[in-house]
Amino acid sequence: MQSPYPSAALDEARRAIAEKLRELRRDAGLTGREVAARAGWLPSKVSRLQSATTPPSDDDIRAWCMACGAEDKIPDLLAANRTADSMYVEWRRVQRSGLRRLQESRIPLYERTRTFRVYSSGVMPGFVQTYEYAAALLGNIARVHGTPEDVDDAAVARVERSHIIREGNHRFAFLLEESVLRHVVGDAAVMAGQLGYLLSVMALPSVSVGIIPAGRERGMWTVETFTLFDEDRVSVELLTAAVTVTTPGEISMYERAFEEMKSLALFGADARGRISAAIDSLD
Repeated sequence: MQSPYPSAALDEARRAIAEKLRELRRDAGLTGREVAARAGWLPSKVSRLQSATTPPSDDDIRAWCMACGAEDKIPDLLAANRTADSMYVEWRRVQRSGLRRLQESRIPLYERTRTFRVYSSGVMPGFVQTYEYAAALLGNIARVHGTPEDVDDAAVARVERSHIIREGNHRFAFLLEESVLRHVVGDAAVMAGQLGYLLSVMALPSVSVGIIPAGRERGMWTVETFTLFDEDRVSVELLTAAVTVTTPGEISMYERAFEEMKSLALFGADARGRISAAIDSLD
């Protein structure tokens, strides 16, 4: 059966919680129907929870443990459940308090990271966005996700946090699909300014920018946008959520994917030529 979760680490964490729930039921000598009756649920809910098909809420865990006479297990299971939750964060949930706060929440991670490796298949990475590009992009995000309208403040926060690209002991390696250069965010003027800014950023000694050309045979397919923070974690951006990967084996897979993408990319004058061509193509 295909996992409902986008990360092996998250899948493992969810299944461990489900197995613990199953063990508590068995230790109590109860059937699934008996747990359901005590908790006031349909039997199908018990099946979904102990098969990891549906992640449990905190209230579900409390009710399950009380039904099994295992109230002492509640704190540990709640802690495990919240750890799993942190691996998969729905955009809509974290954006409820506004896009600006979401931008600011990442500052500590950014400041302590020394090496950033970013692969982008959709839009310009936040580290190199202009205010105009960020405002246009965040406006689209707010509209699609139905989140609070604080786009201007969020764009300011995104640009402000990007100061680390010019300050401190940080290094950045960006790999962009050529389609990122051609996908117009805002209007032609906004896009021209963004591409011009990308050209200027390439001159910084701490920054490397590679462009993966379109229309060529390749052995590595286009994947989701991701950022490697040192060797410690990977942040993967999906349409509905952000996935945090911390399992060494999975981090290694993203590192290999980055190196594979890097082998396809153009750098230096060739990369600048692709960016300049994208500027020239704007109406």
